[in-house]
Amino acid sequence: MPFSHLRFMMAFLANAFLIACPALAQTAPLCASDGQAVPRMLLERFINADCASCWKDGAAKPRPGTLVLDWVVPGHQGHEAPLSAVAQQETLERLSVLGITPPAANASHSSKVAGGPHRLRVAHGLVLNGYVGASLRFDSPAALAKPLTGWLALVERLPAGTEGSPVARTLVRNLLTEPISPRPADAMGQFWRTMSVPEGTDPDRLAVLGWVSDSKGRVLSAAFSRCPPLR
Repeated sequence: MPFSHLRFMMAFLANAFLIACPALAQTAPLCASDGQAVPRMLLERFINADCASCWKDGAAKPRPGTLVLDWVVPGHQGHEAPLSAVAQQETLERLSVLGITPPAANASHSSKVAGGPHRLRVAHGLVLNGYVGASLRFDSPAALAKPLTGWLALVERLPAGTEGSPVARTLVRNLLTEPISPRPADAMGQFWRTMSVPEGTDPDRLAVLGWVSDSKGRVLSAAFSRCPPLR
C-alpha cells in the first residue's frame, strides 16, 4: 500500500472511532455542536480569488443568531490569483445551487434557517496526518420536501485583522455534500467522512459547519461545532 494511502487509512480509522463511539467521545477531544444555540440565519460571503483588495474591504455583517461562511471563488487568473491558495472549486457548485453568477469581486447571500422540529448535529475529531473525521446527523419528525441534501463545511475561524481583514471570517477549507435519505420510521439521515485538511490550515482554528436543505433549496437546520476547553 502506498504511504499516502496508509496515512489516509490511519486517520480514517482513528477518526471513525472518535465520531462513532460515544464512550471515546467523552475522553477524546471531540468537537461538536451539542449545547449550541440553534441559528436563525446562514450568511454566505463570496470573494473572487482575483480580487486581492476584496479580502480587506468591508463585508456583510451578521446579525445575532447568524452563522457565517466565507467562500473564495476560483478566479480567471488560476493559480496566479492573489487568493488562489484558499480558493475552493466547491464554491462554484454552491453558487450554482443558489443561482448566483460567480462575482467578479464579492457578493453575499442570506438564508433563513427553518428550525422548528428539525435537529442537526455536526462533529469532528482530531487532525491526524492531514485528515480529520467529520459527521452530520439530521433528525426530523416533519414531512419534508425531498430530496434532502446535507452540506458539511470544514472551516478555519480567522479573527479580525487576519491578512488585513476588517472582520472575523469563517473560511471554507473543504466541503462535503451528499443526499440525505431519511428512514421512514424516524426521518433521520446521517453521514460521516474523513476530510483532507489543506496545507497551511491552523488545526486549532478548525470547526465544521453543516446544514440540510430540501428540494426547494430551503435551509431546514444548521449547526456549528465547538471544541471543549483544553484541560
